Formats: sequence, structure tokens, C-alpha cells
Amino acid sequence: MIGNVLLVGAHSSSAKEILNAADELGVAVHVATHRNVFANYSKEFRDRFAGAIFPNFLAGQAAMDELVAYGRDNDIGGVLCAWEFLSPVATRVAARLGLPGHDPDLADACRNKALMAKVLSANGVPAPRTWLASGLESVRARITELGLDFPLVVKPAENAYSIGVSVVDSPDALPDAVLNAQRWMTELPHGLPLDVSILIQEYVDGQEYSVETVIRGGAQHHLGIVQKFTTSGVTREEAGHTVPATLTDSERATVLDAVGRSLTALGFRDGVAHTELKLHNGIAKIIEIGARPPGDHIVRVLRYARGVNEVRAYLQVAIGREPDLSETHDGAAAIRFLSTGERGVLDGVMDVPEPPGVVETVRYLAPGDDVGNYYETFTRVGHVILRESSAPAVNKLADDLVAAVTISVREG
Repeated sequence: MIGNVLLVGAHSSSAKEILNAADELGVAVHVATHRNVFANYSKEFRDRFAGAIFPNFLAGQAAMDELVAYGRDNDIGGVLCAWEFLSPVATRVAARLGLPGHDPDLADACRNKALMAKVLSANGVPAPRTWLASGLESVRARITELGLDFPLVVKPAENAYSIGVSVVDSPDALPDAVLNAQRWMTELPHGLPLDVSILIQEYVDGQEYSVETVIRGGAQHHLGIVQKFTTSGVTREEAGHTVPATLTDSERATVLDAVGRSLTALGFRDGVAHTELKLHNGIAKIIEIGARPPGDHIVRVLRYARGVNEVRAYLQVAIGREPDLSETHDGAAAIRFLSTGERGVLDGVMDVPEPPGVVETVRYLAPGDDVGNYYETFTRVGHVILRESSAPAVNKLADDLVAAVTISVREG
């Protein structure tokens, strides 16, 4: 082994990708999480870590001190994050250990969307106009006071993955939207308290994208622009992603300019960034940014499309090395989630074709498993990842495949 790194939080699909990349590089990975969370990991997953520390993240500074001491005692040479809610912890621990990372003074603004909106606005970064409120009456008063027009977005100040986000078309929909935004008082699985303030945000038309970026010494390397596919209606849940996004040269330049300005404003210096934005009529507006690798298996989709490994580059930056950003091929890849809006018990997922171009088919649920939960309109029962020579070709292949699938759910 050539060194040790500390992974703060491993509760995401990118954690396994980080472990795989660490094996390739000869880096030993230690994990920081809660003891009960670690116990719920599979034995195979637990055994891949060289060490583990179980600070009480609710203890604030005491947890930080414990992590720093662990880092010094175990020759930790890099700090990474695979769970967005813990990104401020990872940033501050890296800073105290004198290791590569982002600006610790802006760590909270990379997590809390109210603080993020303030920083972006103060730096002239194009983003939806955003206002803060505390509850239903406060939301109503702000809308009246500011003369805002519908539709509007109502969202929590501090959550992730579209949880608690509503697109509101009229005043009548506000009570449910506010209730949805304030439903989650704590993060799972660590129980971190969340800021329950509400954000009122102007609704931005246009296509949604994400951008994956590796940053070293403040220099930004954009690995790919990802086209995002979402459901419609009050809640917008992600149905899939395609790399590369189909954009003109001018649109691409506009997107990357907005992303670059936002990362600079938020103090991204050494690590990775997952930026979400919308593009409409030649104007890009930043929705939000995470100081962590992407979820939804985008790391894998990017690698299938271009051959570049984002988390490998992240590891290299974390330990002070030049990141390997070489692309080994020039193609396209897509992921589509097999989802259902029904609730009950899964009978089965039928008619999943596997034509040439399908590289992964994964089922999350088995017949007899419960379908439906309290935080999603659509339940994901699996996914497929596909490869083709171009984005239009892979999108057509994906659309045809999803249209052929039947998900059978019976009453529970």
C-alpha cells in the first residue's frame, strides 16, 4: 500500500467506486461513520476497509477533534467524502490535517442551500432568485410581499436528492409543499439535525444537466456534461442520465462558464464537484452543487462513455497527486431507472430486453418485496446502463428498452 485515506461517510453508490479505485492505486481506505451504520453494511463491504472510526457526528467539535487525532495516528494522507451531508466535516478535517481539500470557511455553503444561494448571488453567479422563509404563513407573506408569480419551487434549505422539493403552480398547493419541505427534521442514517428553513425559488424553465468536475489547486477539469431526465408534476424525480449531453459549442461554453464561476465562488480547491443546473434560451442557471462524487451511478456512466474514472481522479487529488483525466474512448452511455408509481408488493419485473449495447442490468427488489415509501412518488426497482456510439443512439436504445419493461405490483 502506498498510503491511507479517510472516507467520511460511505452511504452512497460512489463509496464502492472509491474502494475499487483505491485497490487499483494501492491506497488503503479507512471509513468514518456511526457504529450502527457500519454494522448494517454487508460483511463483504465492511471487510474492504483498512480501519474504521465511529465518531458521534452530533457532537460537533468533539467529533472533529476525534477524526483529526485518528488521522494523525493512522498516517492518513487524504480525506474524501461519499455522503453529501458530511461534506463540511470532510473539508474541515482535511484542512486541520494540512491535506488537499476545499476552503473550510465555505464548507457549510457547499451543503446548505440557503447559504449557497447567498454566496452565488454575492458573486454574480447566474442562479434562480431565492428567498428564505420559516413556515407556511412566512412563505405566503414573502410571496405577497415580493409579488412573486407562480410556478415557484419550494424546497428545504438542507436536504439532498430532490427530497422535499415541490414545484408549486398555485397558492392552493403551498400547504402540501411546505409540509413536504419540513417533513425531515434529521438526516438518515446518522441522525444529523437539518436546517428546516424553507427556500422559495423562482422556477427555471429548460433542460436540466449536471457537470462532473475534478479540481486540483483551484484548476478545474470538467469531465463531462450529463443530461438529466426527470419526471414531471409537483415532484421531479430523476429517471435517468446520459453522457454526453447534446449541446451546441455555444451552449457547452455557457454551461461550463457558469459552473466554473460557481465553483470558484464556493471555494472549491482540491477535490470533486457535482453541479446541477438548467439551460434555457442560452442562459445557464446553477441550481445546486455538491462537494462529493455524483450519485445515481453517474461515475459508471461517465466511465462507460469516456473511459475516465472520476473517483480515481478524486483519490489522486486527495493524496496530492496529479489526477489521471485521460479519456480512453469517445462514445455515449446512459442509465435509466426501472420505476413504478404503484405501491404494494412486487410481483416481478418482466420483459427486460438485453439487446447489444446493454452493459448492466441490476434489480434492487425481488418478488415479494414492498414497493413504495414515504419520500418518493416513484419507487426504483432496478436500473439498466447502456452504451452506444452517440447520445441520440443511446437515448433511443434506452427509451425503447424502458417502454418494453413491465413492472407488476399487487396489493400488500
